[in-house]
Amino acid sequence: MIFIRNISLALLWLVLLASSVLAIYYKYETRLLFIELQKMERDLDGYEIEWGQLQLELTTLTEQNRIEQFANKKLKLVMPIRDQIIYIKP
Repeated sequence: MIFIRNISLALLWLVLLASSVLAIYYKYETRLLFIELQKMERDLDGYEIEWGQLQLELTTLTEQNRIEQFANKKLKLVMPIRDQIIYIKP
């Protein structure tokens, strides 16, 4: 009877020890995942800032007056007078 009691007590201690070790392990894993999540959120913030900057740059580059200035200065193009414009119907 004492032998069975000692074995059951030893098993209970092993179960308690195993559950404690698993609790510590899963807490550690949770912290690692949380750190990774925070890093990814920082990366996402950086990508969102870069996306906004690229949208602003695209808006600036596609403005009509900027295109016209580029055509005038770099390509030496000029707007033809009204009589020289030919309209073609599709």
